[in-house]
Amino acid sequence: MTFTADYARAEVCPSPNHGERLGVERPDILLLHYTGMPSAEGAQAWLCNPESQVSSHYIVHEDGRVVQMVPENRRAWHAGKSIWAGETDINSRSIGIEIANAGHPAGLPDYPDRQIESVIELCLECVERHGIAAERVLAHSDVAPIRKVDPGESFPWHKLHRAGVGHWVEPSPIGGGRFFQRGDRGQPVEALQSMLSLYGYGIEISGEFCPQTEGVVAAFQRHFRQAKVDGVADSSTIETLHRLLTSLPRFR
Repeated sequence: MTFTADYARAEVCPSPNHGERLGVERPDILLLHYTGMPSAEGAQAWLCNPESQVSSHYIVHEDGRVVQMVPENRRAWHAGKSIWAGETDINSRSIGIEIANAGHPAGLPDYPDRQIESVIELCLECVERHGIAAERVLAHSDVAPIRKVDPGESFPWHKLHRAGVGHWVEPSPIGGGRFFQRGDRGQPVEALQSMLSLYGYGIEISGEFCPQTEGVVAAFQRHFRQAKVDGVADSSTIETLHRLLTSLPRFR
């Protein structure tokens, strides 16, 4: 299948791995990934290989080159089993952008400036074209905690926000004070789970700081409090989450 790129600066390399969007008129989530493979060329080839059964709408190479593989009006196969704000078919609701980076297996290499500049330009256009809310520009790890960790705690979300992409507040400083961790239980843990759920994370509100809660807290830290990703809900994590929630239009 050939098509005209939705993003004018993109090259086109069609992937056969896509289908109809289900139950939505247009995407309302922008989902960012890293490729997690040794080479960008290998990752692009895999995303275009019918045997892989995976794809994304775009891949952004280290040199800033953007390649579109699936038209934006089609459902690419990049999110896998995932959930956000109660919705489980994230592929139908999202545009997927793979960012060439070898990821955690390679020690989280830095994202080159030129690559991030291209990511920002692409995201700005996607957000404007589809009216995607800032708080719905998400990491793969946000919608699939524990299972996925990309694009990782070295991804510069603050730079995207400074350019007008995504939701962000400056993280609260790491310090002492009360914290919650695996095995704790009670109303304060239930309140934490409720706040994470209100933001959009898929989490059971049980009052028990279980392995799932630990994984969701780590996913939150990986995006919004990157200095320390340990799954422990310390005061810095809780304060950052609270400030993010209260800055949302629906909670003002």
